[in-house]
Amino acid sequence: MSRAILAVNSGSSSIKFALYRLVQRELGEVILSGLAEGLEPGGQPRATLRYNGEQYALTLLAEPVTGDAFHAMLTLLREQIGLHSDGAQIVAVAHRVVHGGERCADSVVVDETMLTYLRSLHHLAPLHQPHNLDGVDAFRAAFPDCLHVACFDTGFHAQMPEQEYRFALPAELSQQGIRRYGFHGLSYRYVASHLAQVSARAGQRVIMAHLGNGASLCAMRQGVSIATTMGFSALDGLMMGSRCGALDPGVLLHLLQDGWDAKRIESTLYKQSGLLGVSGVSADMRSLRASSDPRAALAIRMFAYRILRECGALTAVLGGIDAIAFTGGIGEHDVQLRADVISGLHYLGLRLDPAANQAADGNAICAIHSTDSSAEIWVIPTDEGRIAAQDAARLLAGV
Repeated sequence: MSRAILAVNSGSSSIKFALYRLVQRELGEVILSGLAEGLEPGGQPRATLRYNGEQYALTLLAEPVTGDAFHAMLTLLREQIGLHSDGAQIVAVAHRVVHGGERCADSVVVDETMLTYLRSLHHLAPLHQPHNLDGVDAFRAAFPDCLHVACFDTGFHAQMPEQEYRFALPAELSQQGIRRYGFHGLSYRYVASHLAQVSARAGQRVIMAHLGNGASLCAMRQGVSIATTMGFSALDGLMMGSRCGALDPGVLLHLLQDGWDAKRIESTLYKQSGLLGVSGVSADMRSLRASSDPRAALAIRMFAYRILRECGALTAVLGGIDAIAFTGGIGEHDVQLRADVISGLHYLGLRLDPAANQAADGNAICAIHSTDSSAEIWVIPTDEGRIAAQDAARLLAGV
């Protein structure tokens, strides 16, 4: 019987998953992948599955959720794996976990002691960490005989220099773990490894742009993260789908003095700001592109401007730029945004090939720079699940 590793990303109302064949100690092709959504109370659970090169839509329950839709989804997922896994036995489950804190730079095998530590980090990523770990609990119950591995978004940035990760705060606060951590690490690991396969400049001065509902930039030299736009939390840096990005802390003091409590501030900064807050239309870039509302156009301009502004800062830290790689839902698919960002970097000698940029559709790695560009420009579709599954395979081999 062949073996397989299941990679999962559990959110508050969704599960993203992919089943990878394990050939000896190496990952093979994707057997089955998909996305389940609508798992929140009152939602309409639905799933999209992909196998044998085809995509299928499934309705999980006929009625809106009144019970535990997450477990209902797990039941259906196990059925689908049984139907479409070609008899492969799942031997490990790799879980994307946003925050590893100061203790976890590398992926780890999950046990109760580790879960207790990871739950202590809920306050560092309140929109992600609790749901990630609820997913770990559910999958451990559903697949009790498998090795379960936690793979961290913060790990890629663990080698950042102290002047990057320290805040200008009293030392006792730094000692409590209040520092810059950085996120999107699984995505950056994937992009970095694949850039190294196609570009001789991958070890030089590189900016990676993970642009989606969550968005950040990472400056990399010799394959190592030296600076990133996200910090203590996943709120910092770029403007995002519904998150504010960098914000003067004086704004928070003002809101507190105006009677706002922590919950209201948290909800506003995480769920009601960013593209959604500015546009009043949507957090989805595709909807904003289609809208005639001038607020939508403003939100798009602000999003591109913040990317350009932070690219300038990271270029200064790197001492120049030899390559830039776009990834994430927006980075891979939004032709105009890539053009706007590169146009803003024209003064550095970056030149886009318009036809190559137009042809890049997020389905394959594409070089989109012109022959006279001072830096290479790439679109690299990310696969965080594969990175997580690779770590699980490595730990499985060591058990």
